[in-house]
Amino acid sequence: MKTMQKYLLLVLFLIPIGMFAQNQVKGTVTEKATGTPLPGASVVVKGTTNGTQTDFDGNYIINANTGDILVFSYVGFKTIELSVNTNVINVSLEDDLNKLDEVVVIGYGSTTVRDATGSVTAVTSEDFNQGNMVTAENLLNGRTAGVTVNTSGAPGSGSTIRIRGGASLSANNSPLIVIDGLPITNDTAGGSRSILASINPNDIESFSILKDASASAIYGSRASNGVIIITTKKGKSSLRVNYDVTTGYNTVADRIDVFSADEFRNQINQRQPLIANELGSANTDWQDEIFETQFSVNHSISASGSLFGAIPARLSVGYNRQPGTLKTSNFERATYSLALNPSLFDEHLRINLNANYSREDNRFAGAGNIGAALRFDPTQPVLDPSNPFGGFFQYIDGNGNRRANAPTNPVANLLQVRNFGNVDRFYGRAEFDYKLHFFPDMRAVVQLGYDKSNGEGTNITDPISINGFNANTGIGDPQQNNNSAFESIRENTQLNAYLVYNKEVGNLGLEITGGYDYQKFVRSDFGTNNLNAFNPTEPDNAEAIDVVLASFFGRANFDIANKYLLTLTYRRDGSSRFTDDFRWGNFPAAAFAWKINEEGFLKDSQTVSNLKLRLGWGITGQQDINAGSLVNAFQSTLGLSSNVAQYVFGVTPIVTALPNYRNPLLKWEETTQYNAGIDFGLFDQRLSGSIDVFRKESKDLLVNSPVADGANFSNSGAQNIGKLSSEGIELTVEGDVVRNDNFNWNLSFNTTFLNREIDQLPLGADINVGGRAGGTGGTIQVWREGENPSSFFVYKQLYDTAGEPIEGAFQDLDGNGIINASDRYIKGNADAFATMGLRSTNTYKNFDFSFTLRASLGNEVYNNVSSANAYYSLLNGNGFPSNVPTTVTTTNFINQNSQIINSDIYVEDGSFLKMDNINLGYTFNELANTEASLRVWTGVQNVFIISDYSGLDPEIPSGNGIDGAIYPRPRTFLLGANLSF
Repeated sequence: MKTMQKYLLLVLFLIPIGMFAQNQVKGTVTEKATGTPLPGASVVVKGTTNGTQTDFDGNYIINANTGDILVFSYVGFKTIELSVNTNVINVSLEDDLNKLDEVVVIGYGSTTVRDATGSVTAVTSEDFNQGNMVTAENLLNGRTAGVTVNTSGAPGSGSTIRIRGGASLSANNSPLIVIDGLPITNDTAGGSRSILASINPNDIESFSILKDASASAIYGSRASNGVIIITTKKGKSSLRVNYDVTTGYNTVADRIDVFSADEFRNQINQRQPLIANELGSANTDWQDEIFETQFSVNHSISASGSLFGAIPARLSVGYNRQPGTLKTSNFERATYSLALNPSLFDEHLRINLNANYSREDNRFAGAGNIGAALRFDPTQPVLDPSNPFGGFFQYIDGNGNRRANAPTNPVANLLQVRNFGNVDRFYGRAEFDYKLHFFPDMRAVVQLGYDKSNGEGTNITDPISINGFNANTGIGDPQQNNNSAFESIRENTQLNAYLVYNKEVGNLGLEITGGYDYQKFVRSDFGTNNLNAFNPTEPDNAEAIDVVLASFFGRANFDIANKYLLTLTYRRDGSSRFTDDFRWGNFPAAAFAWKINEEGFLKDSQTVSNLKLRLGWGITGQQDINAGSLVNAFQSTLGLSSNVAQYVFGVTPIVTALPNYRNPLLKWEETTQYNAGIDFGLFDQRLSGSIDVFRKESKDLLVNSPVADGANFSNSGAQNIGKLSSEGIELTVEGDVVRNDNFNWNLSFNTTFLNREIDQLPLGADINVGGRAGGTGGTIQVWREGENPSSFFVYKQLYDTAGEPIEGAFQDLDGNGIINASDRYIKGNADAFATMGLRSTNTYKNFDFSFTLRASLGNEVYNNVSSANAYYSLLNGNGFPSNVPTTVTTTNFINQNSQIINSDIYVEDGSFLKMDNINLGYTFNELANTEASLRVWTGVQNVFIISDYSGLDPEIPSGNGIDGAIYPRPRTFLLGANLSF
């Protein structure tokens, strides 16, 4: 009887369990626009912690009761809630146009725009600049407040990138660039155009730009100039193939004005009649002769899908050929990229693997020939078949030899010199992200990175151009040459490991990250000036340098009630560039954000969709000055004497070893930054933007500065001196002017107001900087306390009653009756007071139209082309007719001297408005009744420039504001197609 009672009680106990037993619900989550499965989408029973994620094919399985609400979400897509009334629920998620949910990659992790506490900007592939983008950084030029990108017209050339103006005087002012978690160095291998020239822009998914110290301090010693994080495209489980092709017709948009052949003859006959007999009968435009139109092409094909049905993968191949508009200049690049993104153990272990190989082939054209073409006699022909120096016109005497001090034919200089360089680069990374089975709130992450470049090249001058035709051999003497060869290696190895603890307790969300980072850079260079004897294992000269960085870092993120966000960051860095006493630096940061729109008085607002206040503070460092000198600066080292500083015993010169400069007190540059910002969104984010106010204070600046005689083994070397501050305001606004089913018009605008100032220099003394061409040595800029570091230091030009400049007449500013260096004053600087960017994007049904404008206001440019060349006396160049810029007619200056070349008449307003690109496209959808699509487009790059500057282009690639005959940026007419299936 008791046994029967026990069985009855057990049955009664199990009845309610059976009544509430859960069903197993399954299905697939896809992207509505393309039908592509979405791996990693979140599926959660609303109001519970019961949840899962979709697998590689977008499939999920979850236990849920009938009537439960399932919440389906994925970053960048609108969240959907569905009630459970069947065992199979398939969901298609729509793109979420709300950019608040965009993922922003930060150091050792990620966040969303909505939850970011620092000044962080995400630029995704949808926002990239369109056109013939050869190098990665040009994808974001003008797209982000506080970021400037100045690029030369040379094919594949690097850029001067500045975030908030930089934070140093003579140390590195470029931002740290991180590719898929691997920080790279700006030190390129010989033969390469730039550190980003080997990367295919089509492989890039997004940029994250960390601008203030609270965002970038996690990178510590290398983050004073901001951080740009490049994220490449990853593998996906669904099969997708994309093919992009772009062709371009590159032309030289403008030239520097010099006298035509007939105008030049008149000038010579009038002003230099003694050399009129040297004039020829030709009519040659030497700029036309050194420049040429070129066709460029860029191919990129990628395929993504599942390997073996389980491993999401992406493979891409790219080829770019970009001939320069300067004759013989050429850039070619082939890239190969593979990404594998498997996940194991029920999504507990996520693995990200990527491997990239590139081959960069360059032919470098001597940019000095641009200046030579301005000066060469336009009455002489390009070719002279009777000339023994290769059939080009050259000045020769009656014996067939070159005439002393004669200029050389710039076209011959280009065609008779073969300067080649090629670089093989491999870079890759492996990341293992493991969510602990026994402690799911904790993740362990290990990352391995490797980057190696092998560069080699030769610089060969045709012997006939040096020694002329030899009747015995038919060529010039090959033993008499100045040929050279080199081999260059850059190697970068990284290991980091960290733990991430993520937990929600009531209204408190907590994420704590802590770990260790090790990185080693190796630089090796070999070279010779004798090609026949070149042996990389026993070179004429060699240099090998290792730099090691070791770091401990931590970050804590607190989210209180989804309203108040606090981020605390700390990094301790050690560098082999400093002694034990100064090797380690500490870099803390803190940031606070308040989501005001989550407060009760705004939570249900139909007007304000986002309002967030951000406050940030942090300290970052700088240890990158000249790599070679700084590595050895604290060590006792010896250097071999040069061939002009040797002892001679009898007739034998003896090479001596001399002590090098040494400074064991060198330490980190340190920058403290303050930032306050407001993010806002109105009308369901139809209008959004941000305002940031910032201030940066740098101290212990790393500067190569003079030292007192006898105080060291050199008269100058690396020292920690001076203070520099920067402050500014950034504004970004984006809005949909029109948004409906057929027509959309989006405008985005950004502007930055910036001021930089030197606060302290050693003994308060000026330091002259900014080397310029012309005259004997000399500088045109000055570092002075209280002034901008790119300030122009000039004499004040005097004018007559008619407003014409008086040659050699300057204002005696100190009133001592003598015009000397004490009368130079500061007239403007190379920094723009304000920079602006505007992008307009229109779509009408299947048509799309876009353009990008940039403006720079208040920057000055020193016209070194005119200051070095625009004088009537220079029509006689060492007894040979030489052309000059036509700007000489505005000054009528006769002779150049050390004062005139520093006249403020050559400092001009460099403000400009540029249209960088304009594009029109049409998309054919559902080709052949499939998901395939084809977009065809056309456009123009470098469309126009509006400026009062008298020179070629006021946007100087180096950013220093000194225009010395730059390589002109081409105007490119484009035609392209994008096929996806």
